[in-house]
Amino acid sequence: MEIESASDKKPGLLVRGWSWLKALPEKSKAKVIEVAKNVRKVGQDDPRRIVHALKVGLALSVVSLIYYYKPFYDGFGISGMWAVLTVVVVFEFSVGATLSKGLNRGFATFLAGALGVGAHYLSNLCGDKGEPIVLGLSVFLLAAASTFSRFIPGVKQRYDYGVVIFILTFSLVAVSGYRVDEIIELAHQRLSTIVIGGLTCVIISICIMPVWAGEDLHNLVAQNLEKLACFLEGFGGEYFKDLEDGEIVVVSKSGKPLAEYFRNPEDGEAAVVSKSDKSSLQKYKSILTSKTTEDSLANFARWEPGHGRFRFRHPWKQYLKLAALIRQCAYLLEALNGYINSDIQIPPEFQRKIQDECITMSLESGKALKELSESIKTMTGPSLADPHVENCKNAAMDLKTTLKTALLENSDLLGVIPAATVASLLIDIVVCTEKIAESVHELAKLAHFKTVEPTVTPEKSQLLHRGTVNPLAETDSPEVVITVSGSMEALPEGANPQAPVNGKHIDV
Repeated sequence: MEIESASDKKPGLLVRGWSWLKALPEKSKAKVIEVAKNVRKVGQDDPRRIVHALKVGLALSVVSLIYYYKPFYDGFGISGMWAVLTVVVVFEFSVGATLSKGLNRGFATFLAGALGVGAHYLSNLCGDKGEPIVLGLSVFLLAAASTFSRFIPGVKQRYDYGVVIFILTFSLVAVSGYRVDEIIELAHQRLSTIVIGGLTCVIISICIMPVWAGEDLHNLVAQNLEKLACFLEGFGGEYFKDLEDGEIVVVSKSGKPLAEYFRNPEDGEAAVVSKSDKSSLQKYKSILTSKTTEDSLANFARWEPGHGRFRFRHPWKQYLKLAALIRQCAYLLEALNGYINSDIQIPPEFQRKIQDECITMSLESGKALKELSESIKTMTGPSLADPHVENCKNAAMDLKTTLKTALLENSDLLGVIPAATVASLLIDIVVCTEKIAESVHELAKLAHFKTVEPTVTPEKSQLLHRGTVNPLAETDSPEVVITVSGSMEALPEGANPQAPVNGKHIDV
């Protein structure tokens, strides 16, 4: 009885089918809306994709005339379809990629066609019995040699598509020539239509809103530098935001939160640690997986002619060297990111001892990387980054001295290991920042960046030395308000809330 009652409760097939039909309009509507949102997002992320789709459609319409227009069809016959196929496989998003595929396909087709015709005439000299043997042997040898060449890194990177087309074209010409008497006409028609299709792609790609792979690589490297800078400028405030129970938020005289450390020292602003936007601290993660994109863009950029700010034989390899250093720095940031909001308890005394130097290193490195990014964007000399590189190097030297003293004085070595690891990682980041600066200087030299005079004098840059602001006269320094929420234990022992700190007053 229990089994029968359970089966009675199950809806029948017709009931389930009717329910599905009733829900179908709503599901279809939701699916259409979802697809429309995805399509809109793809177009908004990069409007050039819409233009590229229109350019491909235009190129296909143009080469289709070879097949539809009778005078063209009489000249090329059914081989006109090769022009359409060429547009489909050759037209890529960037000019460099289109040129790479177009030239590879054109030269491979010409070379394979010539060798195929030669193999055809050579096999004719061997008689009817020897002809298939010679053709089969030539196809075997050239296909095997060409396939093996695809494993060579240089060939694989730049000419892989051309090798594939060479194997395909030679095999088609050599095999079809065994049964077709008009082998010369066949090779001529295919080569002509492929050249027409390739030229159509190249002309439209260059003349109508071109997308340059070199420019994309240039912008990508600059953006990656800026992502590193965003993390480093926000790390100090995020890692040292909680000293015991107190959260420190620094506000300027105007009431506007200060987002950087030692910003505009000539204006008298104090050492600043601000609570940063956590989302900006995660932007660097995209750098960890950018190698494939960078290699591809650099390969395509080598095929492009000189354009705009980029001359012929622009030093694209230097961008790859710079990108490798940026990625190395991003891996250090990945290790550093694991210590943000960590539950490990660190002795506050030790943390206070290394706080100033760590914040100086982090934010001055970020400032240096941001200046280097701006230098690449504007293609001007990176001299403005040099003072910040020197500042973070000086802070790193001070931190090493502080660590030696603090570790000797502290008996709880296990408790201070996480903070000491953070300090060590920051020192490595300073070294990496210096290497990145040297690489950008080399790029500026090879690419002939414009030279600019530094606007920060050495005397002003020394203001940032050792991560503190030198005391200034009260008439020259604006008031800085530090709002402390939470326990007052966050302040150093014996500190007077109303006492001036480095020439600045703290109002609590």
